[in-house]
Amino acid sequence: MDPRSLRLYRHPLSGHCHRVELILSILDLAYQKIDVDFAAKPPELLAANRFGQLPVLIDGADAIADSAAILVYLASRYDSSRRWLPTEPRQAAEVTRWLSAASGPLAYGPSAARVTRLFQRPGSLEPMHAIAARLFGVVEEELATRRWLAADHATIADLAWYAYTARAPEGGISLAPYPNLRAWLARVEALPGFIPMVTSDVPSATT
Repeated sequence: MDPRSLRLYRHPLSGHCHRVELILSILDLAYQKIDVDFAAKPPELLAANRFGQLPVLIDGADAIADSAAILVYLASRYDSSRRWLPTEPRQAAEVTRWLSAASGPLAYGPSAARVTRLFQRPGSLEPMHAIAARLFGVVEEELATRRWLAADHATIADLAWYAYTARAPEGGISLAPYPNLRAWLARVEALPGFIPMVTSDVPSATT
């Protein structure tokens, strides 16, 4: 473990933050949690990320923003085995593909539906649920022939996808039609060092 102090600016209900907490726990890295109110971001957070988004990781003099970027940083810096971020070209490309999808349809579908219900934001859930149905249908098919998203073992791609998939029922999206997806969630939850994401009090769809 590098002796420099790790600090994570986060919100406990954020799946983006949970991704980072997962890899920090799995890599057994000590860090300080700094909870941030979405409506009142501290100046040091804004200085580290001018977009004002969470999470932000401080590692000594380095400030890294964006959950995918933080996953890449931590896996590159602190995982000497390079298991979590493979260097083999095909596996590296697959990890990148799933990280991109996590920032695209996963964010616009399951994540957006959850946020809409959780924070009672205006907007129709129907298009978000349609995105989720198409997305989870594809992932269900892919997981029929593999145990993990990007390689023959867990990678940061799986960590990036876990929270908003596991909490999709909080957005009114049932996981009942997707047995392969649910089996994959169970495999992620069985990883050494796994920590669960906090649940909200929003009524969930039947899982």
